[in-house]
Amino acid sequence: MASEELARKLLRRLQLGEAQEGGREPAPRAAPALEPALELAPRPGPEPEPQPELEPEPEPEPEPPARAPTASADAELSAQLSRRLDINEGAARPRRCKVFNPYTEFPEFSRRLIKDLENTFKRYDAGRDGFIDLMELKLMMEKLGAPQTHLGLKSMIKEVDEDFDGKLSLREFLLIFHKAAAGELQEESGLMALAKLSEINVALEGVKGAKDFFEAKVQALAAASKFEAELKAEQDERKREEEKRRLRRAAFRELKATFSS
Repeated sequence: MASEELARKLLRRLQLGEAQEGGREPAPRAAPALEPALELAPRPGPEPEPQPELEPEPEPEPEPPARAPTASADAELSAQLSRRLDINEGAARPRRCKVFNPYTEFPEFSRRLIKDLENTFKRYDAGRDGFIDLMELKLMMEKLGAPQTHLGLKSMIKEVDEDFDGKLSLREFLLIFHKAAAGELQEESGLMALAKLSEINVALEGVKGAKDFFEAKVQALAAASKFEAELKAEQDERKREEEKRRLRRAAFRELKATFSS
């Protein structure tokens, strides 16, 4: 009797476990006639385990605001916009491509003048990097006998510094003499002193003293015409001398033939 009761309890416990695993409550089974009245009442199932409370997710931290541009960036942008405005209004020479040809960009200069200016540029380019920086420009002005202050040197570079790198390229160096010949520099400026004190007479070699390029072109054509006229006169003189010599030789041959006969 005790073994049968124990078997029924074990069977009941096994059914409860299977019901919990399957997610459903087992149907109560009718107790056999031999089981006491207490066994007929359904036994309460195990109390459900308390679910752990979920912690609230932390709110995402707000992104930090973007940093405002620095004053130097604002100044550089302002300078670039000002230069673009000058180009649109025709007050500045537009930048060229990276391949720099001084003979096509400065046609008002003779080849000899460009060569002399290029040699001067290389003479003061102590770093041999293709640029004249602030210290090299300072040494150049001292050798020319017109020393400048630090601010004066920076102002000189800024006046022709088209790419805002703080130094002079060969093109920007030639631009100094272009502006000097065109009368675009102030008399008391450091760049005018550089152009005047250099060993190169820009007005004579470059634009023949004319402020306007077309006027210089007319003068160049007139000089070329004069040269052609002089060359033609020399050729005509040479032809006349050749004709005189031919006539003298012919006369000598006739005289010789007369005495021979």
